[in-house]
Amino acid sequence: MSSGDYLDRLFGLAGKRAVVTGGTSGIGRAACIALARSGAEVIVGGRDTSRGTEVVEEITAAGGSASYVGGELGSRAGVESFAERVLGEDGPVDILVNSAGVFERAPAEGTSAEIWDRAFQVNVTAMFELCRAFGSGMLERGRGKIINIASTDGIVGVPEQAAYCASKGAVVQLTRTLGAEWIQRGVHVNAIGPCDFDTPMIADALADPAYESWIHDAIPAGRIGRPEDIAGAVVYLASAASDLVVGHVLMVDGGRTVI
Repeated sequence: MSSGDYLDRLFGLAGKRAVVTGGTSGIGRAACIALARSGAEVIVGGRDTSRGTEVVEEITAAGGSASYVGGELGSRAGVESFAERVLGEDGPVDILVNSAGVFERAPAEGTSAEIWDRAFQVNVTAMFELCRAFGSGMLERGRGKIINIASTDGIVGVPEQAAYCASKGAVVQLTRTLGAEWIQRGVHVNAIGPCDFDTPMIADALADPAYESWIHDAIPAGRIGRPEDIAGAVVYLASAASDLVVGHVLMVDGGRTVI
């Protein structure tokens, strides 16, 4: 067996259909591109049609296969509508990457009910509903890969991020629980825990010199993440190479959680 054949058997995703929420920018966009380059047909999910179209065009220009499905995950109705459109238009899904999320900073005493509810609706409730919506078909077929984007902030506490940290902690436990519950039916549920990445979602926080200096000092690697840093972890957890990995949070954090 040639090295190319060996790597393709481990990491190749040809014939797989993947859906990525939050796929129009940042980590989600990088996940879409990585999955497509590994052979998967990718459904780019997101709220921005223009940016979604750009991702699709980038993938198809490189010889990959992709389509865009718009969706709003800020309500249960929006989540249900998105899942129905994806399943109705494209059929079964083999890989789900839950990358959509919201991030808002506020002191704990100033964290409004709206900030708290928004964090849990998008970061946790929508994720759970999508795991169920797409996972049900995976369970029926006896195979599938689900990758939830967690965060270092689900492991360590960060000042002025009570809602975000709490929601990402819930993502970690949801991943572990679904991983344990669904593995005997052939569905692998894992997560990736990035540190702060240079993405539009945290652009306002990184524009604060004090925060930017603090987070750089908190990461032993000496830098925040770039979207492309997530590619290897996504492909690994989506592929046969991770078939004995269950309910795991793969940290891509430059050492943020080891000190």
